[in-house]
Amino acid sequence: MKVLFLCTGNSCRSQMAEGWAKKLHPDDIEAYSAGTNPGSVDPRAIKVMAEAGVDISGHRSKHASEFKEIAFDLIVTVCDKARESCPVWFGKAEKLHKSFEDPPFLAKETRTEEEALAHYRRVRDKVKEFVLGLPGSFK
Repeated sequence: MKVLFLCTGNSCRSQMAEGWAKKLHPDDIEAYSAGTNPGSVDPRAIKVMAEAGVDISGHRSKHASEFKEIAFDLIVTVCDKARESCPVWFGKAEKLHKSFEDPPFLAKETRTEEEALAHYRRVRDKVKEFVLGLPGSFK
């Protein structure tokens, strides 16, 4: 099953989802991630994923248009802005929306790095729980 995790910046939540899918379902899911307005992969996302045994340090932020030619089975938008601007060219792919809080936004008001990372860890764990349920739901 080919799955694209889509968010705005392709810097954090969609990168986490791609990493989890590759780690948890290597034989069931061919995972990709992209953004509608990509930037760069968030160093804190890389850090908290590494803590959980998932290496996303080699990932890069990609624009959704890079995947126009791939026939996806499922498109998962992981933030509300991405859902609103989800590209129409994904054709017959099943579309699913699962909004996760934005760790960089939550971390803006923190006083310490550890407080900031706590937001990333919480979202990381929620993304993992979601990704764990994917193959059974969409085969």
